[in-house]
Amino acid sequence: MDFPSELRRQAAVVERGLDQYLPPADTRPARLHEAMRYSLQAGGKRLRPVLVLATADLFAAQLGAALPAAVAIECLHTYSLIHDDLPCMDNDDLRRGQPTAHRQFDEATALLAGDALLTHAFALLAESYAAQPVLAHALIRELADAAGSRRLIGGQMADLLAEKKDATPAELEFIHLNKTAAMIEAALVLGGLVGGADAAAIATLRRAGHELGLAFQIMDDVLDATADGATLGKTPGKDAKAGKTTFVKLHGLAASRQLAQAHSAAARAAFRELPGDTAFLVALVDSLVIRSS
Repeated sequence: MDFPSELRRQAAVVERGLDQYLPPADTRPARLHEAMRYSLQAGGKRLRPVLVLATADLFAAQLGAALPAAVAIECLHTYSLIHDDLPCMDNDDLRRGQPTAHRQFDEATALLAGDALLTHAFALLAESYAAQPVLAHALIRELADAAGSRRLIGGQMADLLAEKKDATPAELEFIHLNKTAAMIEAALVLGGLVGGADAAAIATLRRAGHELGLAFQIMDDVLDATADGATLGKTPGKDAKAGKTTFVKLHGLAASRQLAQAHSAAARAAFRELPGDTAFLVALVDSLVIRSS
């Protein structure tokens, strides 16, 4: 398998889906819809929607069946980035190599654009899978659980609280299992649900997402401490400036890289338990852990 070519193909499918399933920029009020598209179409790795597509394909889903779910999770992920960058949160000026939404537009527009993307994610699932109500319910429930107060938003709250003190290893793991890994786990499960995966396979996908999410976050911490803005597409070193506890702060660079390798190995092992050709998913794990540092 030519992994780079396949990744580009999957990402291109995602980009077409984002344009297809988002309201046009001139929809009233145009400023709001311009801001939604600005943030959603600013690029990025498209990790979560690609995971949806690749997992659905693993279970032989019909062509295009998983695309609305892939777009929905990217809408929700982008909302979380818009809000995370706001002055009341991380107060960042750069995201995906471009000015953050509140810098490009204004704070109120950015807040509303994030709200609109969050809402659109669930509307898209409800509308796109209306003919399959059991599947629609399962997809909405999965995404809502991953994005709720006990997972994504809870992890964000814990992350803010950790700026005021030195977090313990257990507290740091709670933050990243929920702020980061929950959405990666959800992406895999959404793809599995669209593909009709059984309960055992869904449980394996959850385990893979747990491990991949931690590996991804640890490498993000390493890159935040070592890479430049051009590599990151966002402001480097901001965690240290904010006094946040990170894997690098707790364990150092060398041990953090070893932890990332251990979690990525566990993710690869979980993927290899699944039926079908898992070569793309395994290669994707490798590509995330060997990112520039």
